[in-house]
Amino acid sequence: MTSFESVILEAPDPAAADAFYEAFGLGPYVNVRASDAPTTGFRGFALSLVVSQPGNVDALIGAALDAGATTLKPATKGFWGYGGVVRAPDGTICKIATSNKKDTGPAVRHIEQVALLLGVVDVKASKRFYVDRGLAVAKSFGGKYVEFATPSSTVTLALYPRRALAKDTGVSQEGSGSHRIVIGGDAGPFTDPDGFVWEAASV
Repeated sequence: MTSFESVILEAPDPAAADAFYEAFGLGPYVNVRASDAPTTGFRGFALSLVVSQPGNVDALIGAALDAGATTLKPATKGFWGYGGVVRAPDGTICKIATSNKKDTGPAVRHIEQVALLLGVVDVKASKRFYVDRGLAVAKSFGGKYVEFATPSSTVTLALYPRRALAKDTGVSQEGSGSHRIVIGGDAGPFTDPDGFVWEAASV
């Protein structure tokens, strides 16, 4: 089975980006490296942070804003739970949410799960592409959502319709240029149908 190992975010100022992710609590989940590749608008992906209670959502969003993030969607209650969306200084979109509607303890900046959501034009076609390269499907909901089994990674990998992901995170789906993200794995270097680049994971 092909493994998904790492998320590498590319930023013009990697030191500043790295400092942000450490302050935010995402340091253990992402790597940062330098890139000035041109990019405009929506970069086609988001990091989804799942936490255990609303207070933790607020604590993490507060830490992100203190470290230089901007708000895309203020934290609000919904029928699904509670959450909000911020944009990191390097442009990466981060969604922080919980399915619980009430706090059960003191607020802490603790992340339960991180998922890399790739916004794709055709979920079913991209699913076939990745399955053909050895990734195993953990969950699949037709053309709406696919989650892969990623036992060797601290981050879950999932596919989401690009238009829906942009709407969900509060941005226009328009965008061009580099995604400014590279995915590390053991399937060898390739680029998927939506332009997301994979490279051999460094040991």
